[in-house]
Amino acid sequence: MKRVGFIILLIISLLIACEEENHDASTNTQKQPGVDKKEQVTDSRSQEIYPLSGTISEDGDIDQRPIGVMVNNHRSARPQSGLSNADIVYEVLAEGTITRFLAIYQSELPEVVGPVRSAREYYADIANGYNSIYVYHGAANFVNDIIASKGIDHLNGSTYDNDGHLFKRESFRKAPHNSYLQLSAVNEVASEKGFEISNSVEPFEFLTNTDVEGLTGDSANRIEVVYSSNPTNVVEYIYQEDKGTYTRLSDGVQTVELQTDQPIEVENIFVLETGHEVIDDAGRRAVDLTSGGSAYLIQHGQYQKVEWENRDGRIVPIKDGKELGFIPGMTWVNIVPSSDPGMEQAVTISN
Repeated sequence: MKRVGFIILLIISLLIACEEENHDASTNTQKQPGVDKKEQVTDSRSQEIYPLSGTISEDGDIDQRPIGVMVNNHRSARPQSGLSNADIVYEVLAEGTITRFLAIYQSELPEVVGPVRSAREYYADIANGYNSIYVYHGAANFVNDIIASKGIDHLNGSTYDNDGHLFKRESFRKAPHNSYLQLSAVNEVASEKGFEISNSVEPFEFLTNTDVEGLTGDSANRIEVVYSSNPTNVVEYIYQEDKGTYTRLSDGVQTVELQTDQPIEVENIFVLETGHEVIDDAGRRAVDLTSGGSAYLIQHGQYQKVEWENRDGRIVPIKDGKELGFIPGMTWVNIVPSSDPGMEQAVTISN
């Protein structure tokens, strides 16, 4: 009987210990005082979330240094290659009424990107805000001098023109619309120049699925962005409700990947206005990327009127003093002049 009693006491003790252990584990997973639940979730997954796209890394390697590439948007350069793999694309006027793209790559590195065109100081500043390796093909001497004086790590396609390793001229297009970056070679060439090719990237704020479902704003199923009072370059976005993404058009033609003919799909559209000034006879511009101002943030079929600020070199959407989150995926940033035409005339949002 004593042995039976001992066994019963032992079982009871084990049950009590297990209960206390479960209670402790439950307590440890609850939100700690003063810590936002979203931040806690983000922190626990920070090693597997790409910082610029918010998407999950399958191999846990998220330390690729961003690569910023100047992508040609002349009509003779469309459709482009590699845009669908970018985390962020900035679209700004480059010359006349023609825009050019700065595509930032970090979560995905496609084999080929392009066509690649020449640098501008303000694109270099945007790239530098991400501590990117800035890649372009050619620039005015004073622009090259500015890039060098700011200590921006860069690869100039003029140095590697058609070397078959970093840059390649394609025969199906005519110069200057035929220089393609072999993006898979960037890390190798950058390493040879002594550039870092991996680093820790400060993440954007990202929305959870619950946050996305809770988004509020006015309907935004179609967005038109006009870059000049003479609308020779009209950008449109059309909401795909079944996917929660936007497809993009230039001058009425859908933006697609050259190799696959697949439409570019965008989760976040960030349109902002700022000062532009023509600074030389060639029509080059200076663009104000620091002062802040009015903007629209368009997501999930809705839009909000917000402000933009430059925080530590990166342009972010702000509302009531707080940085807003992006939906995981691609973000496209359209920067339009604050006058001629100005935000109210440049942007039309409708159902």
